[in-house]
Amino acid sequence: MSRYLKTAIDPFLFALIATVTLTSFAPVHGAGVAVFDYLTDAAIMLLFFLQGAKLSREALLSGAGAWKLHLAVLASTFLLFPLLGLAISRSQLLDPTLAGGLLFLTLLPSTVQSSIAFTSVARGNVAAAVCSASFSNLLGILVTPLLASMLMRASGITLSWGGVQTILFQLLLPFAAGHLLRPKIGDWVTRHKRLVTLSDRGSILLVVYTAFSAAVIEGIWHRVEPAELLLLATCCTVLLAAVLGATWLFGRLLKLGRADAIVLQFCGSKKSLVSGVPLAGILFPPAQIGLAVLPLMLFHQIQLFACAVLARHYANDFALKDAEDRGRGLAGA
Repeated sequence: MSRYLKTAIDPFLFALIATVTLTSFAPVHGAGVAVFDYLTDAAIMLLFFLQGAKLSREALLSGAGAWKLHLAVLASTFLLFPLLGLAISRSQLLDPTLAGGLLFLTLLPSTVQSSIAFTSVARGNVAAAVCSASFSNLLGILVTPLLASMLMRASGITLSWGGVQTILFQLLLPFAAGHLLRPKIGDWVTRHKRLVTLSDRGSILLVVYTAFSAAVIEGIWHRVEPAELLLLATCCTVLLAAVLGATWLFGRLLKLGRADAIVLQFCGSKKSLVSGVPLAGILFPPAQIGLAVLPLMLFHQIQLFACAVLARHYANDFALKDAEDRGRGLAGA
């Protein structure tokens, strides 16, 4: 269990907790709000620029042939998840803003880095995972806001022309520019992965700090009781368990090979914190952003822990079967 914990507990979680704690005691206010708003906008643009620069066209093309698998991942990400999110959010178990945040997380694209990493650990089809996760992220820049506008009217979300312009200017254009410049800067990005990761995570922490500042000033911690946080964590756990079970079943029904079934389970069950936090800042009113991203931050850590355990299980199972096959081969000889 200790190695599972080491794999699953992302140090970034502690940075998120530290940021929320700092914000609770020292939120930005007054004239500083405008300054942090500009810094946050710049950080989001840099974040999506680097995401575009990291997207490998060659890796996408090498895994693009498994169209049945990719359609299944997209169906899980943008159809199954939202249906489950609607069911939970309309159960009236949670505060309306928390319920809206939980529904919002179900509309997000898959993660890229962790989906690929867990697929690799589990001995799955890594090329197909790169293709599925990357395409999901690219599609999510447009699909997530449209789904949010259609499904989240109760949370006050409507996709106005101003919102469309913000998404195009802050997210899509930097992403496209980064990808177009990949031939010139791709090698630099690859050589400085650690620096790029720090930049990505620093951008998210800045967005979280700015978002939670508004929420703290509005009295977020007077609105959310510990029992409600526990209930929210339970809802996130149930949601993830349902999707993991469904993607396993879909793999069987579609008669996918073991390597592709692993891709479906890991890419089809993840939600991206990198895409989610900036999009929440665009879609939700400032006073609601803090509550709205709480479900996503909880789900993010729960999915890492569960998938780390699952990936180790698949890797051990693969090693055991491989050893058995070698043993039978030696016996036959």
